[in-house]
Amino acid sequence: MVVRVISRKALREFADAHKDAETPLDDWYRIAKRLRWTSIVDVRRTYPHADAVGEFTIFNIGGDKYRLATRINFQTGKVYIRHMLTHEEYSREDWKKR
Repeated sequence: MVVRVISRKALREFADAHKDAETPLDDWYRIAKRLRWTSIVDVRRTYPHADAVGEFTIFNIGGDKYRLATRINFQTGKVYIRHMLTHEEYSREDWKKR
């Protein structure tokens, strides 16, 4: 089964504003696209510091400088990009309400 990451556009837009995030986000995208995660345990085999926060799976990007909040449908293999945040924005936690 092919994994589908929805939407890469959000990653590109964030990288346009945060140039140092471009390479780590591109690396994350290429890895996520080729793997088939069936649980958070699978995700942590690839990304040991990934966290489950409510309905989101959170990835540290760029050496803990940024956070990528995704929603992964483990049954279908779809990874939805929900939020791309700086560490400061993530810490405020208001992103959980959107």
